[in-house]
Amino acid sequence: MTNEMFPRKPSWLHTIALGGLTVGVLDCLAAMTNAWMRSGVTPDRVWQYVASSVVGPESFNMGASTIALGLLFHFSVAFGVAIGFYVVARIFPAIISYPFIVGPIYGIFVYFIMSYGIVPLTLVKQGAFNWYGLLSGLIIHMLFVGLPVALITKRFAK
Repeated sequence: MTNEMFPRKPSWLHTIALGGLTVGVLDCLAAMTNAWMRSGVTPDRVWQYVASSVVGPESFNMGASTIALGLLFHFSVAFGVAIGFYVVARIFPAIISYPFIVGPIYGIFVYFIMSYGIVPLTLVKQGAFNWYGLLSGLIIHMLFVGLPVALITKRFAK
């Protein structure tokens, strides 16, 4: 990694962009892998499911356009997560000293806000509660959402 790619004094935009992209890609891979391992769901269906939050069940019949829409929604949320952590870190700068504690806690917070605050307000058809979904969701959000955004913020938002 060169200094041109990661300048010594990065901007807030650099921190958020890197955080959003990293969280977006890691959570994307985790979501697709989890869906495939859990029930054989293909990646296209994962993103059509995400798009169904606005489009509704018809999303599954609309092909590439709803796959792209689902990815757009996913990465928009990922950037929102990065912005949220950055803002909290600016208000409480001491938290960036403890990314291995604060990051997973933030991931848990994001999981519960998304699962029980935002998703119920959408058109997504939710399944019944199950422990596998809860535990896998928490682990994914702790390790692939909260922790990376905390580590990136610690590295670049000093």
